[in-house]
Amino acid sequence: MFFLIEWNQSLLIAAILILLSGFFDALDGKVARISSKASKRGDFVDHVIDRYSDAILLSAIALSSLCPLSFGLFAVVGVLLASYMGTQAQALGLGREYRGILGRADRLIVLVAVSLVMYIFAMAGSDVMTDIFDYSLVAWMMIYFGLAGNITALQRAYMIWKSLP
Repeated sequence: MFFLIEWNQSLLIAAILILLSGFFDALDGKVARISSKASKRGDFVDHVIDRYSDAILLSAIALSSLCPLSFGLFAVVGVLLASYMGTQAQALGLGREYRGILGRADRLIVLVAVSLVMYIFAMAGSDVMTDIFDYSLVAWMMIYFGLAGNITALQRAYMIWKSLP
């Protein structure tokens, strides 16, 4: 049976699902380490699932009416390149690189916060679709993800370059 939900209700559902996803993402690695079942395959699968999750979530936002497609593509590129640079360090034998201004946990927190803020404003009857210089809060979030993600990718690339012999 299908049911329809209003867009503002989907914001609350999105926030809850992102929180649950982040919780279980953190929990699975911890459980594997505690139970001595951590492996390179498990780490690999975790990274693959994280990248698909990032790409699907940001692409869904990019294709929504909440932001221009160009902002969404900019965010997807920034986020995926930042993640790539982190794993590229590991591939070169330097260890995983987590430094930079935008990590995965930061993105999840911002996504949840923006979803909840927009939900609260929508429930209060405020027009959050075109509130800030004719762009929604989600559009500004995607601009931030694009800028911060690309800056993080460049920061990590520089740190990796400096560490190479």
